[in-house]
Amino acid sequence: MTELEKLSASPAFSLGVGIACFVIAFVLASLVEYWIHRLMHASPKVGERHRDHHRRNEGQGVVWEFRDYIKGSAVVMFLMFFYSWQAGIGWFLGALVYAAFSAYAHQLQHENPTKCFWMKMPVHYVHHKYGMWHHNFGLAVDWWDHVFGTYKPMEWLTAEELNQPERGYFQLRWW
Repeated sequence: MTELEKLSASPAFSLGVGIACFVIAFVLASLVEYWIHRLMHASPKVGERHRDHHRRNEGQGVVWEFRDYIKGSAVVMFLMFFYSWQAGIGWFLGALVYAAFSAYAHQLQHENPTKCFWMKMPVHYVHHKYGMWHHNFGLAVDWWDHVFGTYKPMEWLTAEELNQPERGYFQLRWW
């Protein structure tokens, strides 16, 4: 057995592959989400359901958002199993965790945007509040808006948000 074969058979290497695949899948899922959201604003055919979402200005509930994200990415979530079990598990979990996080973040920004502590400004909330069709496409994160120049800072914390009753991080619509 060569040194490379010994290294790749070690538990530490397998764990490292799984962790790397988890991180890559999580970040890649956020990038795909960003571009799909942009596409929904650029294409009348693709964005028909999305325009209705803007008219209603509400999420479906965390569980239903999660279901839609999983339906849209299920095939890709299993790709890395063709490489190895460790890579497949890491990749699958990274995509799954991002889908859950994004579903939660999307609903939270519609119902309680002040709780989005991981962003300076809840971009999806601002995207809806100010009818932005060319800015702030992130749902769960704002990274890609910064990278691709679509981040538009706004004074979003107004009397409307400040006068809302205090609610916890999990007090939102789940179904």
